[in-house]
Amino acid sequence: MRAVAVRAFKAEPELMELPDPLPGPGEVLVRVDYASLNPYDWQAADGLLDGQAPHVFPLVLGVDFAGRVDAVGPGAERFQVGDAVFGQASRPPVGAGSYAEYVTMPQDAVISAVPAGLSLESAAVLPTAGMTAAQILETAGVRECASLLVIGATGGVGTQLTQLAAGREVRVIAAVRGDERHRMAALGAAVTIDTTSRDLAAAVRDEYAQGVDAMVDLVSGDPESFAANAALVRAGGVALTTRSAADPAQSPPDVEVVDFDLRASSELLDILAAAAVKGVLEVPIEAEVPLEKAPRAIAKARGGGARGKTVLVL
Repeated sequence: MRAVAVRAFKAEPELMELPDPLPGPGEVLVRVDYASLNPYDWQAADGLLDGQAPHVFPLVLGVDFAGRVDAVGPGAERFQVGDAVFGQASRPPVGAGSYAEYVTMPQDAVISAVPAGLSLESAAVLPTAGMTAAQILETAGVRECASLLVIGATGGVGTQLTQLAAGREVRVIAAVRGDERHRMAALGAAVTIDTTSRDLAAAVRDEYAQGVDAMVDLVSGDPESFAANAALVRAGGVALTTRSAADPAQSPPDVEVVDFDLRASSELLDILAAAAVKGVLEVPIEAEVPLEKAPRAIAKARGGGARGKTVLVL
């Protein structure tokens, strides 16, 4: 099969020919039609989990996918050959990823059927970004009529978080780079702040002199930057990071600081898929890229500034 993988940590991703995987007991083999990019993909290839989880090389990148069941292993009864499915291939070992023509998945892992009315392409971008967005709302305890500052709102998680929050009558302040007012407003943002032309802290204080109720930082990778953003939260509020950047010693003492950790499940996939079918959750796709151009797409995505999800077409 064709796959995009690295031969060692921090090596350049390349298109390779690898043996087709076979489903083991309780597993299904999925012929991948679409895979979507997430920051975790290249972070794992750089050694994010080195020493914490088993790895296999060549390490095939990717976790999110959608496709059709091509074969089932002994004892696998949940799905049948031909079923449309989507999921998150994040089980060990790290390296059995979704940037490939085939992926094997335990039938009881993070995998679900694609419902009628949802395309495979749209399903492929839901797992990591969608589950992250949904769980962030629960973890941060964001309630109706609360104010939520989303930093990095134009990416995959940010766009879905904005929609899910707005659907709960939360007032979303979207911090972005560039003029994204119309697009973010269409997704439900009440206010959009272009940080390339306005000072973020001053703009937020103009809207909320005492600070916002909650802040989600999807981009800051260092404690100092995250702490500066956490200072925009009112006393008793919540500041959450998806980049493991929280340092209580640097953050405001009267703000609850959360290092977010996703708890993925197939049940959560079903909830997201249903929301997408109903039109409650739109899935913005920035680019469609053939598998052989994935290394170039990864290099571009590493630079940040995403305007939605990038999808690999297999």
